[in-house]
Amino acid sequence: MPEVGVPGGASAPELRAHLATPPVGTGPWPGVVVIHEAFGLNDDTRDQADRLAAAGYLALAPDLFSAGGALRCLRSTFGAMLRGQGAAFGDLEASRSWLAGRADCTGRIGVVGFCMGGGFALQAATRGFDAAAPNYGLVPRRAEEVLQGACPVVASYGRRDLALRGAAGRLDDALTGLGVPHDVKEYRDAGHSFMNRHDSGPFGVLERVAGFDYHQPSAEDAWARILRFFDQHLRTAAPAT
Repeated sequence: MPEVGVPGGASAPELRAHLATPPVGTGPWPGVVVIHEAFGLNDDTRDQADRLAAAGYLALAPDLFSAGGALRCLRSTFGAMLRGQGAAFGDLEASRSWLAGRADCTGRIGVVGFCMGGGFALQAATRGFDAAAPNYGLVPRRAEEVLQGACPVVASYGRRDLALRGAAGRLDDALTGLGVPHDVKEYRDAGHSFMNRHDSGPFGVLERVAGFDYHQPSAEDAWARILRFFDQHLRTAAPAT
């Protein structure tokens, strides 16, 4: 799948990105913006985009560190996620608009993210997307205020993720209170990053001890829920007028 340049980013004039196109047919297809973890646009993120393409979505994974790499950009990008504002959100809008404007896209766009990307995906639910899938993403303070007007949300968390303990319940309560269609699930045997396969070499043991390891049964169930939810809200829903 090709690497592409997405113009109009807020952090860089052109964002590096991975574009995954469905292997069958000519479209148009719904689009999905795939937001990476703090590790940046790596092979795992590309695999997530490729999985969505295999399911019939035009998937774009932008590199939010295009301006200078993870060492230079992580702090400002993560800070934007925590504040709910900053250049990274402009990069996501550029990615969404670029996908929506393609002739092979229906114009309906979802967003999916993991860890740091999950926090962005949740807040992006109020920013022009048609469905959002935050995975172990930080739930903002004053969630009912921040998520006012959100698109439908399908979210996944791990019960063994001590840093986000109770996040699934708080998010479910907020979305219920707002009347937002949603599917929030916490997986009993999963920890943080349970949907990601990290190539962390000798640090893999430390990740497993910290509860950051991939958990296949939970990951596969979460993907099944995401694809059903996207099918309902991106593929079969009528375009906005």
